[in-house]
Amino acid sequence: MSTIPNTGTVTFTIKSVPLTDGGFRTVERLMRLERGAQRILKKLQHKRKVELNEWRPRAGREWLVRARCTRLVRVAAGQSFTLQVTPQLAKDIASVADHLDFKKVK
Repeated sequence: MSTIPNTGTVTFTIKSVPLTDGGFRTVERLMRLERGAQRILKKLQHKRKVELNEWRPRAGREWLVRARCTRLVRVAAGQSFTLQVTPQLAKDIASVADHLDFKKVK
């Protein structure tokens, strides 16, 4: 198997779901770095800020109750995502490389 490039655009496909919590969260975090996911998360963040947070009385004063963040990505075998790989991501990708297939995008 060839090595994962340090730079460029790469499409990853999940072969198997990592069994450890750390591996699972690493793949989930990498999936959230996809441009489309970041765009949607930014829109949802704005919606939570403007519409979904509520002020409620608590102990005689107003208290902000924040809405929970949306879990946008799902780690499952067969899911794919495309990243702009940078050297900062190399260790994260290498730690879960056994669970990922990759293909360099032109």
